[in-house]
Amino acid sequence: MAGVRYHEGQFPPRTLDWQVLVPLIGPASAALARYDGMLAAIPNPGVLLAPLGTQEAVLSSRIEGTQATMGEVLEYEAGNDTAAGARRDDIHEILNYRKAMWTAAELLRDLPFSQRVIRDVHRILLAGVRGANKSLGEYRRVPNWIGPERGGIEEARFVPIGADKLTDAMSAWEAYAYEDPPDSLVQLALLHVEFEALHPFLDGNGRLGRMLVPLFLWQRDLIGLPMFYISAYFEAHREAYYERLLAVSRDEDWTGWCRFFLIAVREQAEDNLARAKAILALYDELRHRMPEMTRSQYATKALDWLFAQPIFSSSDFIAVSAIPESTARRFLRLLRDEEILSQIQPASGSRPAILAFARLLEIAEGRKAD
Repeated sequence: MAGVRYHEGQFPPRTLDWQVLVPLIGPASAALARYDGMLAAIPNPGVLLAPLGTQEAVLSSRIEGTQATMGEVLEYEAGNDTAAGARRDDIHEILNYRKAMWTAAELLRDLPFSQRVIRDVHRILLAGVRGANKSLGEYRRVPNWIGPERGGIEEARFVPIGADKLTDAMSAWEAYAYEDPPDSLVQLALLHVEFEALHPFLDGNGRLGRMLVPLFLWQRDLIGLPMFYISAYFEAHREAYYERLLAVSRDEDWTGWCRFFLIAVREQAEDNLARAKAILALYDELRHRMPEMTRSQYATKALDWLFAQPIFSSSDFIAVSAIPESTARRFLRLLRDEEILSQIQPASGSRPAILAFARLLEIAEGRKAD
């Protein structure tokens, strides 16, 4: 017997238990506003929070089964191509996620939040990786289901909407995104669960559905930049996340899902705020320390490089950082001597050294410094 089937005809839900949700909306909104205030205060957040964006890509992909870490992704970008087989495939999926997120943000500067944007982003998300043969940017035309690998529909845990009804369902989903319901966070919760339940593509639905969270928050002016990192909470509570998604179709428990989502937004906003504060504090510390240490007009340029690329090759820093070569080489020696940088891979022959800004990586990954 097949598992839970899509909740046809129930989206958007006619009723929610607002007595349960209202006490959660205020704290979630307030935490989000505090985080947004920090975003507004950070100079060049695209640079300073770049590691958090990479970590979001890592964790969202990990929910789908990848194993690569942020360090491995950044080492690969720095030229350390020692990852083998499946781990290299994981890295490419994570890099695609990050690229797709950047592309979505660019598209939404000129286009409305829409199916067109979703399809365009899907093409980038799966380009050249596992799932690349699965109709990029096109809604599925065949049934699909969620269950054991290589298992049939009779073993499915969840069976999404039929392909023949998918186009109309996605149009209804898009129309709901432009409604003006009682609360935008609850609206976003419903948009996320409905997208996951529809499973409109043959692959990439989970990652794309989580990517929509910061994009919608940004489009609704709940945050000033599309930088909200929800996947850490979902990955840490993976079983509960899947159970609450499933309970919508199985039990018509829309309120239970919305409750879970509002708690996730509040807790993740607080976590995002703490990490953003720690990153800004680290930047401010080094912004004052590095000019004294280097006695150079290029100190800030070097500092911005470290935050944008916390793992990098010495040759890239020398060639691309726009710092004179002799100064760049002196900086690398000095930053290692001062233990700001650590060496992951030593230089050998024509192969450059690979260096890491460990304190920033520890913040981005939620680890404590030794």
